[in-house]
Amino acid sequence: MIKAHVKALNFEDALASYVEMLETGVEPDNFTYPALLKACAQLRTLDEGMQIHGNVIKFGLECDVYVQNSLISFYGKCKKIGSACSVFEHMEDKSVASWSAIIAAHASLGLWNECLMLFGQMNRLGFWRAEESILVSVLSACTHLGFLDSGRSTHGALLRNMPELNVIVQTSLIDMYVKCGRLDKGLSLFRNMKRKNHMSYSVMISGLAMHGRGRKALTLFSEMLEEGLKPDEAVYVGVLNACSHAGLFNEGLSFFEEMRSEHGIDPTVRHYGCVVDLLGRAGKVCEALELAKSMPIEPNEVIWRSLLSACKVYGELEIGEIAANEIFKLDPEKHNLGDYLALSHLYAQAQRWDDVARVWSEMAKRGISQKPGFSSVEVNRRTHRFVSQDMNPAQCKGVYEMIHQMEWQLKFEGYLPDTSQVSINDDEEEKRERLKGHSQKLAIAFALIHTSQGSLIRITRNVRMCSDCHTYTKYITVIYGREITVRDRNRFHHFKDGTCSCGDYW
Repeated sequence: MIKAHVKALNFEDALASYVEMLETGVEPDNFTYPALLKACAQLRTLDEGMQIHGNVIKFGLECDVYVQNSLISFYGKCKKIGSACSVFEHMEDKSVASWSAIIAAHASLGLWNECLMLFGQMNRLGFWRAEESILVSVLSACTHLGFLDSGRSTHGALLRNMPELNVIVQTSLIDMYVKCGRLDKGLSLFRNMKRKNHMSYSVMISGLAMHGRGRKALTLFSEMLEEGLKPDEAVYVGVLNACSHAGLFNEGLSFFEEMRSEHGIDPTVRHYGCVVDLLGRAGKVCEALELAKSMPIEPNEVIWRSLLSACKVYGELEIGEIAANEIFKLDPEKHNLGDYLALSHLYAQAQRWDDVARVWSEMAKRGISQKPGFSSVEVNRRTHRFVSQDMNPAQCKGVYEMIHQMEWQLKFEGYLPDTSQVSINDDEEEKRERLKGHSQKLAIAFALIHTSQGSLIRITRNVRMCSDCHTYTKYITVIYGREITVRDRNRFHHFKDGTCSCGDYW
């Protein structure tokens, strides 16, 4: 009866049946608890689940592998990773399902590095034939961390272990390749899918948007409609993002209206966020503010942050102050470093140095320290991370000499440093020196020294690229004949022959 209730999604009834079972004196066995713990996991009822864990111990079933696996899964879904790890570590005989449960528990909390560490440990202990669910969790970790080589290895393991990949796994593979910079591979897998669903199209449309291929994303959306698939909320988020990133202003507004009128989809806060971003990127900052104020849904910090970012690009100080204050009001206790830095940059652009000092003083008062932005570059299968003004002797040997050589050649190409990107009241010469040490430039210099002529340079950043680094990188591709791909948080820039895939619209 408990299993039947769980299968029918009547989770409360499953718990009630268990209580009745105990009251009538029927003793549970190892078949009782997996279904019961699944019910608790679905309901996220931590207290009841912990009481059931107590009953497991009381009836002497704490060493049963099926019960232990269910406990790991339950604690993972209730975000009690410490308890899940405790059960896992005390297991004498771990099965592949045990490893699957603990890896999935870490994946559900976004602990991606730990997922890969556990997968490596599992392989070293001889559990070489991984389940599909484990490989999908590992694939998600590679996607979020941008680990292309690990993702390729996981793809190989899937092909070796699975006779046929289902739509979910194929879509996960597409997502991994797209978010690790291999749009071509993601598109190839997508085109070769025998059966596609909403999620497949959504992932591919969003992927094309990330890589600045807005027109191609809209073409794919048209193909989806021709296939007879009705678009959902997630697909329209991708479509609106594609319009925003590619500067397709009129098309974006048209799709936003079409979503409601033709497909009956009520816009969520994410859709409004896309339109605010669309307006902001197009320089229509006042219209973006009006939309944020008139929304039928309460705007969240993402919407105000998009507006603040647009104000930073276009130097709209007054509206930027409004956006920043709205962000600070939404969660007075939790403040994002990037919001303060954006506001500080706006004041610096306006030469209001007293206000710049006030913002930094407020940050210090709240204990907000500036985490260094970094750029990572992969050379000889090793990842090297650089921070701005990095002086690490282990990896900076020859880098600053290379920077000096690059700067010399850049002058002949007409490059002029954009010192407005430095939010410190220094003289022009000092600002130019600071720009030279930006992490992206150090990573490029390192790659030019240590990679072969003509090879692709891949860089991953944790903060948004400044306009000076963007211009600088375009010139470098001309001087050195290299292609450079930069993952800028959730956006890819493909630099080649002095141009960028974003069309300088970012």
